[in-house]
Amino acid sequence: MRWADWSICSWVQGGVVGQDSSTGAPFRGNMEDSSNRVLTCSTTEEEEEGPTGLCYLAGLLLLVPVLLGSAFVEELDDTFMETTEPEEIWLIQFYAPWCSFCKQLDPVWHQIGSELRSLGSPVRVGKSDATVSTGLAKEFKIRNYPAILMLKNNVKFNYPGSRTKESIMDFADRVSGPPVRSLSSTHLFQHAISHRDVLVIYVGATSELKGNLTAAAEELIVHTYFFSASREILPQEVTLPSLPAVLLFKDGTYFIYDEEQDGDLKSWIKRERFPNFFLIDGYTLYAMGESGKLVLLALLEERHLCEENLRYKHLVEKVATEHKDTYSRKFYFGFMEDSSYIDGLIMGEALVPSLMVVNLSNDGYFLPPAPIETELQLLDFLDGVLDGSVEALGGNGFTQRVRRFLYETRMTLMPVFRDAPVLGCFLIGFPLAVGCVFCYLCIKNRPGSADDDEDTPLLAPSMQRKKKLTEKKSD
Repeated sequence: MRWADWSICSWVQGGVVGQDSSTGAPFRGNMEDSSNRVLTCSTTEEEEEGPTGLCYLAGLLLLVPVLLGSAFVEELDDTFMETTEPEEIWLIQFYAPWCSFCKQLDPVWHQIGSELRSLGSPVRVGKSDATVSTGLAKEFKIRNYPAILMLKNNVKFNYPGSRTKESIMDFADRVSGPPVRSLSSTHLFQHAISHRDVLVIYVGATSELKGNLTAAAEELIVHTYFFSASREILPQEVTLPSLPAVLLFKDGTYFIYDEEQDGDLKSWIKRERFPNFFLIDGYTLYAMGESGKLVLLALLEERHLCEENLRYKHLVEKVATEHKDTYSRKFYFGFMEDSSYIDGLIMGEALVPSLMVVNLSNDGYFLPPAPIETELQLLDFLDGVLDGSVEALGGNGFTQRVRRFLYETRMTLMPVFRDAPVLGCFLIGFPLAVGCVFCYLCIKNRPGSADDDEDTPLLAPSMQRKKKLTEKKSD
């Protein structure tokens, strides 16, 4: 019996199982590797079970969420801006086929599309290949991949957070709603404050302060939530010297905005919108640079929190909690379990575990001059950073920029040479070869040696007369 006589065949340990296409009887047998591909099978009435069927079933179950999610994610092209309506709200991802981070985000993106649709959200989810739909990518000024943004009322809101489903869903919920949401009951206030690390609340009637908050919320809604409420909604332990007022809740307490002491309202929110002590990733650390504050970091091992890691973490947390009034206006406090961002900042491999202060406004950093063992030593280190006695490293000067460019180029090319050395040699050799050919052609075609008639005017008058006399004597 030949291979073509059997259908629904699959491999199991020890042979092949399938079903006869003509009789429908199950079989299990061996396949001989011959030129006519003949199967010698023994047909039985009972099919022997194997793990293959379970594998197929598991594979189908894994494909179901992806297929369902893809139905709620639309592929966008260059005609998107012409066909979309102004009232539509879009969550868009720009990707490139060669981008590994885009490939990692793709299943998450389909889950987001499916979940937003199931929740009845007005947000429509789409994605666009920036290497194909170049016009659309140019319209939104896409520079890196994957790029995530929200389009609402023809206004673009760039997503600044980590590429996780929870963070992106939270971003979509914030931006799709009104800039300032109303809290009409104590229950809603308790729900909002228990589900969010940081939130800003306006208390009072309509005023100029509320207009300023609304203007700030239209820009900062990508980072945090904004609410308005009456005085009766807030707990009794919240004391307000006067109304209207703006409060920022975080870390189990609240801060009241004071225009004379805190300055511009939007700048104050930018400075205070981060928790006092928390886990910091690369995206958050980059966003902290807008505030102008310094960041005290405990660099920890990602998975193995040994005693030394925990000691550094608890030391920073204790300073952040017990000395908040002294240092909170100048410092953020946190810990990082992935030091890749810091490696790029210092252009080397950061020591883990360790402590350091980062100045994101100029890409600078400070290292302790001596090992820190106690809380007092850490406080002395912070005081030294503020008064200038601790040396500042890094920065964004010309020399540092050149070094950083060379470092980033080397770090970009090293994986290419490691994984695809031929491609790496081509990427380096081809531009060099083109440059050498160009220089050769320029040198060859430059007006160097000319005829004697063209060289004569360039000689001094005395040399010209001598040349003429020599020519006459020769004649």
